[in-house]
Amino acid sequence: MSLLAGPAAPPRNFRIDVLRGIAISLVLLLHFHLSYSLLDSPLAAVLPAVFIKSVAVNGNYGVTMFFVVSGYLITSTTLKRYGSLGNVDVRGFYAFRFARIVPCLVVALALIVGFGMLGQPAFMNVAKPGWPQVGYPVAVLSVLTFWHNLLMQHAWYFNYAMNIYWSLSVEEVFYLAFPLLCFGLKRQWAIVAVWLLAIVVGPVYRGFHADDEIYFMYGYLACFDAVAFGCCAALVAQRFSFDGWAGRQLQLAAACLVAVTYLRGIHGNEVFGFTAIAAGTAVLLVGARNEKVPAWALRSRALAGLRWLGRHSYELYLFHIIVLGLMRGVVARGAMPSVWKLPAMVFFIAASVAVAWGIARFYSEPMNAWLRRRLLERQKLVEG
Repeated sequence: MSLLAGPAAPPRNFRIDVLRGIAISLVLLLHFHLSYSLLDSPLAAVLPAVFIKSVAVNGNYGVTMFFVVSGYLITSTTLKRYGSLGNVDVRGFYAFRFARIVPCLVVALALIVGFGMLGQPAFMNVAKPGWPQVGYPVAVLSVLTFWHNLLMQHAWYFNYAMNIYWSLSVEEVFYLAFPLLCFGLKRQWAIVAVWLLAIVVGPVYRGFHADDEIYFMYGYLACFDAVAFGCCAALVAQRFSFDGWAGRQLQLAAACLVAVTYLRGIHGNEVFGFTAIAAGTAVLLVGARNEKVPAWALRSRALAGLRWLGRHSYELYLFHIIVLGLMRGVVARGAMPSVWKLPAMVFFIAASVAVAWGIARFYSEPMNAWLRRRLLERQKLVEG
């Protein structure tokens, strides 16, 4: 979900792609598990149930990792493009963000509404008992204008497929404010002060709403701290290198913090669990700036797979839920026989990858490049 530096993409960063690949994998695993529980799958014969549950149900921490990576990329790209945060071109920032986000999102929403109109249950707006009914026009508008998480606070979980786009609302509202904040405050210390305030407010807000997941996981103030961690990490990476022995130990500690926090789970750690994931991911990102990737890592097929998932994480994020929703139309949630679950999960991942590849190859990447060229040409004409 990154903002690329101009019409051509910059060189890929190995660790960032791996982190994003891990994050989207955790999200896919969570959503599959919520539809077809893995606790009674063949995995239960070889792995403890508590471990399966810990790995499968905490995918919202993967979203937190996404937020941190996104903040890091947005800030580092802004610095490369404009030299300093205060020199950001507000119109250009919004234009490039639009080119990356909106074309794919419109297609995903059209598919969700279309399948819902055809009566596919996973794509229909269904009012929960005691909660208001939401129509498609309002639901679509909330996604396109980035307040879908607020609509969920009003109407609870009303559309299985569309509701996962709450995280896009959080991220894009942060980025609506990002260039205005940078351009308005100018001085880096003042901008960082606002980010640090977001980091402090995050756990406080989650503490006040720890008994309601719609708020402590999906609220703006519940998530802005993770994006702010990423923004700060980009600035730290400009000044410090983690190449030495102490830096490597710090990165190892950060990786352990992320892993242990993830396995401990969200329940009981609603306030500071997300903070720990965000802080650990931020340290790993600082270490990614001048990373020397060992030869074995470059040869690893497993890591190559994660890097591919990371490069296509936005398309996977938007469209995997459509694949899973169609699967739920064939085999209802909770109705899949145990022996089918692992093959079904492999099919789900493979189908999601295939759809993401097709969308990226033939639509989102060409459309993104075309829109950016047009926007740059128009901006040159205006400035000329």
